Amino acid sequence: MNMNQVSAVVTGGASGLGEATVREIVKQGGKATILDVQVEKGQDLAEELKGSVTFVETDVTDQTSVKQALNQAVSTYGSINTVVNCAGIGNAEKTYSKSRGPHKLENFSRVLEVNLLGSFNVVRLAAEKMSQNEANEEEERGVIINTASVAAFEGQIGQVAYSASKGGIVGMTLPLARDLSSFGIRVLTIAPGLVDTPLFAGLPEKARESLGKMTPFPQRLGYPKEYAMLAKSLIENPLMNGEVIRLDGAIRMQPK
Repeated sequence: MNMNQVSAVVTGGASGLGEATVREIVKQGGKATILDVQVEKGQDLAEELKGSVTFVETDVTDQTSVKQALNQAVSTYGSINTVVNCAGIGNAEKTYSKSRGPHKLENFSRVLEVNLLGSFNVVRLAAEKMSQNEANEEEERGVIINTASVAAFEGQIGQVAYSASKGGIVGMTLPLARDLSSFGIRVLTIAPGLVDTPLFAGLPEKARESLGKMTPFPQRLGYPKEYAMLAKSLIENPLMNGEVIRLDGAIRMQPK
């Protein structure tokens, strides 16, 4: 798919990986609709990139909220042919500890609800919209990129909920691609390593440097724009489908 033909929905697009992806899409001549709960940041970015970006306050776990957002995206730009799911949350909680007892079930459920169910909710509803698109010369009607994490493969101590949610995204990549192949819709997943997102913003510089040195090369935190660069490449390459791509500088996470 040519980037200047992209009409994207980017969840979590108001900051971090999503924001970088929105900026890359616009840079390449495409359009984007931001779906996020961060109203002020989303509105500010839409205003900055006015004409190419709109913002819709959206809870990805809510069917009605997502349907309304997708309808607005289609109304604004005529169609949706790209989805990049970056919305997500994390927590740090052991399965059991002497001081805190068993992992709170509601905390585990909430992480899965936002990260896994939320991603699938957007995918299933966006796929319906994409199926109505006119196919391009490659018989392609859409591209969907979900976001996992290296935690899906090497979850650390206290990451049981987060790792389960991201492992679910990895696991559904191929079935989604197979389910949607008859419509000409590709599905891919990016699994980032340690990337400099708002999650790390509050850490002291020494702590950030220490985390960066865990990566074999380059020995630093990743940049959100590097995620956006990969997303661009995946959108443009019609043979890329049903795959999970690690973007991690060769890091393999230790238990803690």
